[in-house]
Amino acid sequence: MGIQFGEGKTEQGPGVQIDLTGDEVATAIHAYLVAYGIHIQGPSTIRVNGQKCINGDIYIDPSGSVVADGDRWDGRGPSF
Repeated sequence: MGIQFGEGKTEQGPGVQIDLTGDEVATAIHAYLVAYGIHIQGPSTIRVNGQKCINGDIYIDPSGSVVADGDRWDGRGPSF
């Protein structure tokens, strides 16, 4: 998983970009299911749009922020 400032070109700032591997996307989907009381036992395959997920990303708007490992990433950029 990689976290960096986004490439947004808005007056509000660049936003924050979180890049995920396919395995990390599958883990996130699995955790979502568990949070809703759905527990899978045994091997399973999680597909996105009918195919194995190779990677994924999450873009956080400049008005938002991310806290990871105690560090705060403000969507307005590194100067905030």
